[in-house]
Amino acid sequence: MNRSNGDVADRSKTSGSDFLQLNVGDAPAGGLSDWLARRLRLAISDGRLPVGSRLPATRVLAGELRVSRGVVTEAYHRLIEDGHVAGRGRGGTVVVAAPVSAPAAGGPRETVDPPSTSALFVAAPGADVYDALRAAPARIDLTPGMPDLAAFPRTAWLRAERTVVGGLAPSDFGYGDPRGTPALRHAVANWLARNRGIRADPDQVVIVAGTAQAFGLLAQVLRDDGIREVAVEDPGSLGARQHLNHWHLEAPPIPVDADGIRVDALRAQGAPVVLLTPAHQFPTGVVLGGERRRDLMRWADTEGGLIIEDDYDAEHRYDRPPVPALRSMLAEHVCYAGSVSKLLAPALRVGWVLAPPKYRDALVDAKRFADLGNAVLPQLVLAELMESGGMERQLRFLRPRHRRRRDAMIDAIGTHLPGAAVHGAAAGLHLTITFDAGFADVDLAAAALACGVKVQPLSWHSQRPTRPGLVLGYAARTPTEIGEGIATIGDALRRLSRSRHLTDDTRR
Repeated sequence: MNRSNGDVADRSKTSGSDFLQLNVGDAPAGGLSDWLARRLRLAISDGRLPVGSRLPATRVLAGELRVSRGVVTEAYHRLIEDGHVAGRGRGGTVVVAAPVSAPAAGGPRETVDPPSTSALFVAAPGADVYDALRAAPARIDLTPGMPDLAAFPRTAWLRAERTVVGGLAPSDFGYGDPRGTPALRHAVANWLARNRGIRADPDQVVIVAGTAQAFGLLAQVLRDDGIREVAVEDPGSLGARQHLNHWHLEAPPIPVDADGIRVDALRAQGAPVVLLTPAHQFPTGVVLGGERRRDLMRWADTEGGLIIEDDYDAEHRYDRPPVPALRSMLAEHVCYAGSVSKLLAPALRVGWVLAPPKYRDALVDAKRFADLGNAVLPQLVLAELMESGGMERQLRFLRPRHRRRRDAMIDAIGTHLPGAAVHGAAAGLHLTITFDAGFADVDLAAAALACGVKVQPLSWHSQRPTRPGLVLGYAARTPTEIGEGIATIGDALRRLSRSRHLTDDTRR
């Protein structure tokens, strides 16, 4: 229930608190919770409420401000949803994270130096573009690929950690198996059987440091086998393409349409390997259609092709039934890669690969000489979380939360970007929007960042000419932030359009 219109005992008398010098007289009529949440968020951002500090009890602050307790409770709840504070029972409500940046209350939006944004958003981004984009300051980050980090299951993780560490023998703190701990390989095999329809023996599982390392190791193995090309979807992930190129593999583009990758174009291109995101194509969000799947299986079976299946966010679905993994259909021709980056957090750097027998030993060798295997303790904790049912509980918790945020983004796009077409809404953690031609999407992305909103241009992920568009992540932001971010993009687009029209008039 929204209590933003909460009562004030007597608005003719100014009520306030020594805490942050809050003065109810500064609040707009009918928006007390919004006002209080903004003031608290600003204090967290500028350091007046550092991480670890405790907020006043709701009853106490409501009494000092002479407002209903529901006003304070709702303001605190909004900060909890944002991931800035957390309820600690008798320990009260505690600040746990600060925003990267926040606008002054009622003040103008912060901006980023225009030269830096224009240098970042170029048509041919370099290898460090993601590092630069992550480092760029912004009020609202709508870049794709990030789950709801505020929802990380801290309590469940700590419980699993205590269980694991309490039962370890001294010998368990030594070097581990480069393939991964037996406990995690067993847990991953069970997880894939339950959730992706893949039957695999734990010995077939190789634990890696995320999907990024999986691509790097596979690229080395394939190159040593004489392969020089891995075809990729177009549009398709810029990051995946960069990893292949780094290991001196060409990544020829294969067009994607409403049914997924064009298998006829794959055949015509002639590459022996293809990298796919069949359950939720990145970035368009389409699902590889049934006839395309059968045609792709025929290509692999009769022509000896190898499929690298990047199953990066298949568990996050909202409006459609589950889609089986390709690995479940033709295991000997599919190299399957997945991770917990979109389920829990990228910071864990834990993923897995199931390779066909032909490449399994070479993949283990590559992993061994890369790092001797992932860190053992996080593997054991993750295995405990997976086997205890904690991962399924987390997924059940996230789905409705993500759905609400997706719906908020779609609604905001309809309001502020009415000319945009929305793609890939049925699943995943991001949407792609496209526009009629007439401007460069890198210019729109730069203009949005200059106004404090971070996005990715669709052209980054396209090797061939395409309609201008943006790839927008919604899972890591609150509905309020999403609405403000899309409104800012709408403002940036209108300014860009006016500037273009002025330039055209001048040229006439």
